[in-house]
Amino acid sequence: MSNSEAWNSELSSLLNNIYRFADKSSWYSQVAEAYDRTRPRYPAKIMARVREITQFSTPGAILEIGSGPGIASIELAKLGLKMVCLEPSLPACELARRKCAHYPNVEFVNTTFEEWKLEGQKFDAVVATTSFHWVTPGIRTQKTAAALKDNGLLILLSNTSPQPNRQVYQMLAGVYQAYAPNLAKYEEHQNHQENLAKMGEEVIDSGYFKDLISEQLVSQVSYSVDDYLSLLSTLSPYIRLEPQQRVTLLAELEKVLKLNCGNRLELSYLSMVQIARKNRKGCQK
Repeated sequence: MSNSEAWNSELSSLLNNIYRFADKSSWYSQVAEAYDRTRPRYPAKIMARVREITQFSTPGAILEIGSGPGIASIELAKLGLKMVCLEPSLPACELARRKCAHYPNVEFVNTTFEEWKLEGQKFDAVVATTSFHWVTPGIRTQKTAAALKDNGLLILLSNTSPQPNRQVYQMLAGVYQAYAPNLAKYEEHQNHQENLAKMGEEVIDSGYFKDLISEQLVSQVSYSVDDYLSLLSTLSPYIRLEPQQRVTLLAELEKVLKLNCGNRLELSYLSMVQIARKNRKGCQK
C-alpha cells in the first residue's frame, strides 16, 4: 500500500469515527470564538470564481450547510442573496447571527442538516463550507439534491488548515512523537487536494449531480505563534485528544516554535471550490 493509499484509509477511518461518535451540536462549541478568529477565510479569487460560475441572481435562495461562525455566510450575504444557514453548534450559530445582523434576508437555524426539515426543491444553490464531510454519507447527496430546484447547484467550498512548511514541521516532529504520535504525519497540499477531490467524485458518482467544475488555490498567510496554537485547538484531531494531553502538546509546541521561529510563522493553505449541477430528474443512475 502506498503512503497516499495508507493516508486515505486512515482518513476514512477517522471520518467514520467522527460520524459515529461526534456530537455535532457541541463538537466546536468550546472553540467557536477561536475558530472564528483563526480559521482562514475563503480567498477573494475563489469567491470571485463562485460568483462568475454560478451567476447568482438577486435574491436567489441559498441553503448553507454548516455555516460555523459565518466565515462564508457574510461574504454570500453581501451579494444580497436570500439564505437559510444551518449550524449545529449554538455558540457558532450565535456568532454568525451577530455577524450577519444587517442582512435581513439571512436566517440562521441551529440544527444539523440531517435533522433539518427538508424544504423540497426550494433552493437555487446549496453551499457547504468545509462541512460536507460532516454530513452522514448516504444522506448528503440525496438530501441536497432534494432541496434544490431543477438544475440547481451544489457548491462545495473547502479550506485546509494553514500549516508551516516541512522544515518547520520536522522541527516539531519530536514533540508530536512524544505527546501525540498520531498527529506527527506531515501532508503536502497535493495530498489534501486529492482527498478533497474525492468528495466531488462522490457527488457525481451518486447520480444526482453532473458537470463538476473544480478549482483550487494555495494561499500564503502569516500567523503569530499564539494564533497558530489557537488554530490547532480548533482542529478535529486536536479536539479529540484528552484535555491534559492537548494542553501539554500545545505548550511544548509553543516552546519549540518561539525558540526557533520567534513570534510569527509563515503558513500556507489550500482552498478548493467544487460546483456541480443537479440532474434534471434529481435521481440516481
